[in-house]
Amino acid sequence: LNRELGADFEVGCFAHVSRYSEERSRIETDLRSLRRQRVRIPAAGLELEFEEGELVRTEISAKFTRESTEEMLAAAGLRSVDWFTDPEDRFGLVLAAPI
Repeated sequence: LNRELGADFEVGCFAHVSRYSEERSRIETDLRSLRRQRVRIPAAGLELEFEEGELVRTEISAKFTRESTEEMLAAAGLRSVDWFTDPEDRFGLVLAAPI
């Protein structure tokens, strides 16, 4: 935001907070304001005030299993044709087609 929109975030005044939500099967990442502060984002016409400890959600990284992916495909009228993964089975890519 600083580079692209001319914001004046003081990077050192925020801390990253990441946690895994078992219930939602995703990683949620926030920035926690380490002090009360004001940030301006001129290109967006915004001026924001943060309280100490206030969280700002910056990322949601959803995690899917092969089973949950196939269930979502079926609900959308698709089927899994092939499943590709890395040697440690950490990442997957599915080739889908209409049922």
